[in-house]
Amino acid sequence: MKIALFSLILSFFITFLIIPHWIKRAKKIGLVGVDVQKRDKPKIAEVGGICVICGFLGGILFYIGANTFYFHSFENNLPTMAALATLLIITIIGLVDDILGWKIGLRQWQKPILGLVAALPMAVINAGTSEMAFPLIGKVDFGIFYPLIIVPIAITGAANGFNMIAGYNGLEAGMGVIILSFLSYVAIILNKTWVAVLALCMVVSLIAFLIYNKYPAKIFPGNTLTYSVGATVAIIAILGNMERVAVILFIPYFIEFFLKLRRWKFKFFIQKSIRS
Repeated sequence: MKIALFSLILSFFITFLIIPHWIKRAKKIGLVGVDVQKRDKPKIAEVGGICVICGFLGGILFYIGANTFYFHSFENNLPTMAALATLLIITIIGLVDDILGWKIGLRQWQKPILGLVAALPMAVINAGTSEMAFPLIGKVDFGIFYPLIIVPIAITGAANGFNMIAGYNGLEAGMGVIILSFLSYVAIILNKTWVAVLALCMVVSLIAFLIYNKYPAKIFPGNTLTYSVGATVAIIAILGNMERVAVILFIPYFIEFFLKLRRWKFKFFIQKSIRS
């Protein structure tokens, strides 16, 4: 518990201390975005998700190192490192989208494909449990289809879906704190402490980020953060066998998706009518 607690403290302070320096550097090189929600339209430092990921990695790597060298425990090292690999790949995808998005950007069809690539580390180690319970049906064992199909779809879907509810100061980070905090609570109940530590390291990093991202924001998260937090939700759900809980927590995102889908269909219908 002491090692877990120190890991959380480390994640918080790494994120908290890096952000002010990142804000200065980002503004110096012009890595800024306009806050359209404010009357004076100030320019705010972008890509703050990098700071969150740095804090998260610092805390998790300390936790792994302490368990390895002090407790001589290697049991959960492989799935944890696979989770970190997936998270780093999805962070790179978000970073590319943030930087190139202003000029050429990633196309909509490219993002889910790249998300599937990011899920490979989790898929190749067969992370999670292939047996899932469904209401009225009971337990279903997906076998090889779980790591090859369900895991990649879950990670890329959560990473891209988490970006749907965004745009207001503190909204993305705040939603991440709520969802991951509840998942960590469920993981503790299920006696999966190491999964809870993974979730909580991201939670405390997001809390540190919220101090600067709350209204009036001094830094924006960017897709670097939204992709990473969404992927983390999926990773925690897979490692903790909490897929049903994650789906319930993602209900607001499903609703947002269908609302946007209806709006896109409406616009398409109007454009088609005008052309006719």
